[in-house]
Amino acid sequence: MSVPAIEIQGVRKAFRRREREAGAPWWKREWKEKVALHELDLAVVPGGITGILGPNGSGKSTLIRILGTLLTPDSGTARVFGWDVVKEALEVRTHVNRVSVEAAFFKELSPWENMVYAARLYGNVRRGTRRRVLEVLELLGLPRDVIDQPMKQLSRGQQQKVAIARSFLTAPSLLLMDEPTTGLDPRSKKEVQAVLETLRAEREITVLICTHDMDEAAALCERVLMMDGGRVLADGSPAELCREHGGATLEDVFMHLTGKRLEAEEAEEVAR
Repeated sequence: MSVPAIEIQGVRKAFRRREREAGAPWWKREWKEKVALHELDLAVVPGGITGILGPNGSGKSTLIRILGTLLTPDSGTARVFGWDVVKEALEVRTHVNRVSVEAAFFKELSPWENMVYAARLYGNVRRGTRRRVLEVLELLGLPRDVIDQPMKQLSRGQQQKVAIARSFLTAPSLLLMDEPTTGLDPRSKKEVQAVLETLRAEREITVLICTHDMDEAAALCERVLMMDGGRVLADGSPAELCREHGGATLEDVFMHLTGKRLEAEEAEEVAR
């Protein structure tokens, strides 16, 4: 049997923060623990796209950061292709790339320079690199005339496309995508989704994607995990979840499981 792409056993993660009790003076705050993940168990086989759905605070971004070796779990173990994310973090990083909504760049450098820098970190620079960069950017619908402009001159949507292109260029075995299409217009979202489909067809790659977009999850993912409050509430294919919970859409399933609509949750989070 092949080694699982992701194997998580009993992972728990909590954060401590100071909060003021209702009615207490503004200066009187006490430390409180906020649990982001509750003893999570998860296994993902190599290949395919697995989606994680849930509102902000559901634990999905915490999970992505643990798998990307950016956070250490308080307890339990997490492995990527057999390597422990804590004890063997360097090995994990050579097989993982992460795309997030807050993608970071060298703003004074161009998309081309940022992508070559990333490729060098992964040891992937070779003859034909610029041609490959142009091919990936064109697949994402990014105009050629922006490739040599400073990143700070690009729109947010264009910067996000460069972040996604950068992750494709380094050819990871596991691609962690944390809200990768947030802030993109509908056409750009479709272009990103099309590239993911192409990437999956061309080579063996495992994708774990966090998203608020139920339609995106239904279109892309063979498997969907619904999370809320740091726990997995449902796990299955979009069709299985709809059939099991009597919903016409994944939005209906989420409503059935939590009593709330994901879109409404997001609107409240933005307002705060």
